[in-house]
Amino acid sequence: MKARFLGIAVASAAVLSVSAPLAHAQQFVNVLTGGTSGVYYPLGVAIAKIYGEKIPNVKSQVQATKASVENLNLLQQGRGEIAFTLGDSLKAAWDGDAEAGFKAKLDKLRVIGAIYPNYIQIVSTAESGIKTLADLKGKSLSVGAPKSGTELNSRAILKAAGMEYKDLGKVEYLPFAESVDLMKNRQLAATLQSAGLGVASLKDLSNSSEVNVVSVPKEIVDKIGPPFIAETIPAGTYKGQDKDVPTAAVVNYLVTSSAVSDDLAYQMTKLVYDALPELASAHSAGKGIKLETAATDSPVPLHPGAIKYFKEKGVLK
Repeated sequence: MKARFLGIAVASAAVLSVSAPLAHAQQFVNVLTGGTSGVYYPLGVAIAKIYGEKIPNVKSQVQATKASVENLNLLQQGRGEIAFTLGDSLKAAWDGDAEAGFKAKLDKLRVIGAIYPNYIQIVSTAESGIKTLADLKGKSLSVGAPKSGTELNSRAILKAAGMEYKDLGKVEYLPFAESVDLMKNRQLAATLQSAGLGVASLKDLSNSSEVNVVSVPKEIVDKIGPPFIAETIPAGTYKGQDKDVPTAAVVNYLVTSSAVSDDLAYQMTKLVYDALPELASAHSAGKGIKLETAATDSPVPLHPGAIKYFKEKGVLK
């Protein structure tokens, strides 16, 4: 009899030892961002902190990447739960645009929501004499990391202005901070950075060197078409910039994967759009994130968890 009860107790203990951890299994949320000197990274750090504090049994972490294209490929591979991306990169991923860095359609992508616009910010050293897009001909330009969202933006802007990389004096494929370092050392004439306003790398550059912020006229933006829109870099965004500068902008998105559960996607969405003041404190670009426009048309379907949240808030019917 004792042996029988002992057997039952051991069996019960075995069931508990398996089921208890499953009931409280820890989930991992990897937030895919961009270079540490850009805007994605500080916003990603803020989001990861919120998730770690407010989603039960979740351990969050931030991964610095080459941004949009790498992030979307990592999501498709199941190596991240939420990522930042530019709208044009997102469309290229959904279409399977090999030239943009996607070997096939990334069919697991799902949108959490639209966030702030990325501004195309072309900044040159004053001594380079570059003040217009045409002035870039024969000069050195950093176009962003290879196959990054910024680099795709660079191609689009130059093409609309009637130029190709071969028309430049030298092309550097560098992240933001490295581009600025070369400009400080007089080894690079200009950089194109697709980011939120007040990006740390360009603030650093303008605080240490005299620079020109190069305009992208509306007619150039119109040639490219959606998802590019005409925008303005307000005067005073960078030291020495005393006038508004016309440029192009592309909407950014937070994206997840169809492999992420509806419940987790709902919580990730809710905690982002319920914490907009905290994101605005993490970086000034966060001020451009609006709940009212979060569920606007995107090239990729919204995740069901995000749809649930937006319906609750009345921004989706």
